Amino acid sequence: MNGIERIPVPLDVPPDQRKAFQERYDRMTGGSGRLMLFAGDQKMEHLNDDFHGEGIHPDDGDPEHLFRIASRGRIGAFATQFGLIARYAADYRDVPYVVKLNSKTHLVKPLQAEPLSRQWLAVDEVATLRDENDLDIVGVGYTVYLGSEHEAVMLTEAAQIVHRAHRLGLTAILWMYPRGRAVPNEKDPHLIAGAAGAGACLGADFVKLNCPAGNEAMARFEEVVRAAGRSRVLCSGGSRLDEKAFLERLHQQLAAGAGGNATGRNIHQKPLAQAVRFCDAIYAITVEGASVSEGMRLFRGDPGA
Repeated sequence: MNGIERIPVPLDVPPDQRKAFQERYDRMTGGSGRLMLFAGDQKMEHLNDDFHGEGIHPDDGDPEHLFRIASRGRIGAFATQFGLIARYAADYRDVPYVVKLNSKTHLVKPLQAEPLSRQWLAVDEVATLRDENDLDIVGVGYTVYLGSEHEAVMLTEAAQIVHRAHRLGLTAILWMYPRGRAVPNEKDPHLIAGAAGAGACLGADFVKLNCPAGNEAMARFEEVVRAAGRSRVLCSGGSRLDEKAFLERLHQQLAAGAGGNATGRNIHQKPLAQAVRFCDAIYAITVEGASVSEGMRLFRGDPGA
């Protein structure tokens, strides 16, 4: 378990689903309690901004690039929308999937309208896709925009999604983002801790956050981890960074108590071979406790790495 305390199975997971839930949780985290989530939900969230342009490999324009990476790289799970899984998973059955149940584009800004992202499909429809096609769907995900005038709608949907996912033996990941006119600073560590605690109140197994950055902010990260309680904190990978700087930040976050990471652009904007090696490096640090230097050797493909 790499020194990670095992989290008890939530009581809203029924007795006949607890073994399946624990097996999925352990498979996602490699038994470490830490999750390396490959995030592929940005094709809706950011439209094509993250998939075409300077410094982005041309292959990234094709959605299948995400599935090739997820199939070949070491990951805990691949998060993306139901429609993409329905289209591509027949050729990538070995991938553990997290189905993102809501998404919105970035076109409407908070100053124009308060953020609202509604549930697209029911958790039962995810379970049906899993069972009818023998797919390795391990969980579901949902975004809540705290501070929006519409937060009550999203909080209600999130609570129902977490509960229903647990009833079906699935893990539940909540993206908890303070956002809206009432939120002057989305990256304030105290506010992020509040978002972590809100995710815990909703019963999430993992809470994905835009984690505070910088030495001063990281010194306050303990507040975030403590607020999350038994919900593990996943730090967002954010915008593109130099590989070593990314891995150093990741190592720092894990040392401060993070329960994993959710990384998208820093992986999928690379050509396939590099993206796969970077998955391997992130996984080694997150799940296996590797050092930054060991992670960099994996990314470079050095012999003996």
